[in-house]
Amino acid sequence: MDALLAQHLLNWLVLGSIYTLIALGFSLLFGVLDVIHFSHGDVSMAAPFVALAAIQAVAAWAVPLTGTGALLLAILISMAAIGLLGVLLDWLVIRRFRAAPAMMALVATVALGTVIRELIRTLYPQGSNPKPFPAIATDVIRLGDIVVPVFSLIVIAVSVLTVIALFALLNHTPVGVRIRAVAEDRAVARLMAIRPNRIFAVTFFIASAVGAVGAVFFVSHAGVVRFDYGVQLGLIGFSAAVIGGLGSMQGAILGSLLIAGIDMLVQIAVPDGASYRLVFIFLLVIGVLVLKPSGILGKPVFEKV
Repeated sequence: MDALLAQHLLNWLVLGSIYTLIALGFSLLFGVLDVIHFSHGDVSMAAPFVALAAIQAVAAWAVPLTGTGALLLAILISMAAIGLLGVLLDWLVIRRFRAAPAMMALVATVALGTVIRELIRTLYPQGSNPKPFPAIATDVIRLGDIVVPVFSLIVIAVSVLTVIALFALLNHTPVGVRIRAVAEDRAVARLMAIRPNRIFAVTFFIASAVGAVGAVFFVSHAGVVRFDYGVQLGLIGFSAAVIGGLGSMQGAILGSLLIAGIDMLVQIAVPDGASYRLVFIFLLVIGVLVLKPSGILGKPVFEKV
């Protein structure tokens, strides 16, 4: 295989894997709560800032961890912290809109995302400035003329394992049965002694923790983190979920791969494509919604009037 083609394919899989981790959160939350959690990208993007603070705390406490070990510990801490943040935001804000019209929840979560970004910008030291983020791995594997970064393999492997774990959780565990029951009919779930509020909390924790991993991979791939990256990452993750079909886990994966493919093709084929990639990505979103409003794998919803 041509080395340049192999590099492009690898970059496509890396971007698709990162977008998948964000899009899965949107689909999971919409599938269970029937609410578009538009601040999911901003919640996820808080993870790199938590990780940076955790790295500094590890160094200050003289914990015998440095380099990759300290970074991995920081990522685990950020996953737990962002998972709990998702639960807290559901309890404080989002649960108030479960029975409200969809537009109210949408506006509330958009406002919530702005609050999160501004809190990061003002409370984190020099939060308005871009901050370098350490690479998770810098080693490479050489296969002839093809150079494969270990970081790329880690991103792809973690994303695949996360998808497998989520499908196993939802389809082969008691918690997954309860999540699917609440998603299907909350009233019937209550009659079966299932507490929807607990299921909502579990779902928010899982979606936020998975999104945290995606955000950490995103900024490690970029090498820098900004307080407003959550807007872009959230829009791309939401678009991937919409293209595939909101509420469909398989659709979130397919939509992420399609968006990553467009992203790579534009950067390769269009002069100064990096500046215009979002234009083509959202043109794809518009085209899919015009042709199939429910998404590629989504099911049409009929309402009686």
